[in-house]
Amino acid sequence: MGMMPMGGPHPMAAAGHHHQGVGSLGIPHKFQRKPKLTLRDMRDDYCEFELKNTDTSVANALRRTMIGEVPTIAIDLVDVEVNTSVLNDEFIAHRMGLIPLKSDFAVKMQTVYEAASGSNENNENYSAQSPTELTFKLHKRCESSQTAGIDVTSNDIEWDQAADGLDPNEVDVKPTTLAKLDESGNPEKGILIVKLRPGQEVKLTCIARKGIGKDHAKWSPVATAVFTFVPDIRIDQALMDTLTEDQRRAWIASCPTQVFELDPTTRRVIVKDPEAYTYDGECIKKAAEMGVPGLVEITPRSDDFVFRVETTGALPPATVVVWALETIEEKLKGTQEDIKKLIM
Repeated sequence: MGMMPMGGPHPMAAAGHHHQGVGSLGIPHKFQRKPKLTLRDMRDDYCEFELKNTDTSVANALRRTMIGEVPTIAIDLVDVEVNTSVLNDEFIAHRMGLIPLKSDFAVKMQTVYEAASGSNENNENYSAQSPTELTFKLHKRCESSQTAGIDVTSNDIEWDQAADGLDPNEVDVKPTTLAKLDESGNPEKGILIVKLRPGQEVKLTCIARKGIGKDHAKWSPVATAVFTFVPDIRIDQALMDTLTEDQRRAWIASCPTQVFELDPTTRRVIVKDPEAYTYDGECIKKAAEMGVPGLVEITPRSDDFVFRVETTGALPPATVVVWALETIEEKLKGTQEDIKKLIM
């Protein structure tokens, strides 16, 4: 049993008593930071947003969760019935596992571990009938008349609805090749699995399961998920005024990413695009070479981050971010409940 501190109960034990201007942990609201997310760009497989008023630990937790803890569906087992191609069975099975599958249905599936432990009994998204696997078929043969050979691609993978007995109106799991048309009006080719020559054949039965990137990279929904620190750039205008205009232009040109520019009216150097700075230090080196060290001070802001998330196509980028935030929230709730049990 924990000891109670002198002078009254533990401040967290009084979580139910909210005084005006004071949060549940006894911290005044004016000292509590409220993270703010601003969306900058959203596409089918890419998003960019700014996260402010928080610290690096929170930003990194979001990044790591998007990479490793957002569930998707991927092929996990491959039963090779026929394979007379030039690639061996293990090579083909590995390629099958890395093909992204559209995974919105993952929210209604269970992992084999969840099903065995019954950990989702109180989750409204799941039921006793929630599937743990989906079955896919692939069967292609290159006939002798096809002398040029054929490509076996992800477009040849088909869901075996009869084997799973699920409603096809609810299950929309398929390889995530783009559905755009090329200039000739034909659908784009899928992801290449293997090439077949006349007389060669592949016939596979595949089992797809729900999983997360921490178990295997094939379940990670993102190709890249990175954040950069927004730089705080301060120019010493007093030192800048000691330089000629040619020197100022030379200093501006030393930065490879066009962070600075010369104001056409005042002829003073201003910050054009702070986020273009790549922390290369070239402008700082140039200032030292010109005999004006301290001309510019550049430090990364510790509470302002720009995220860039590119998905594999398994999930839309907005879904990846939202599911990651929900995962973090669930973990924090669990930690909060455990702490309450210890101190109550």
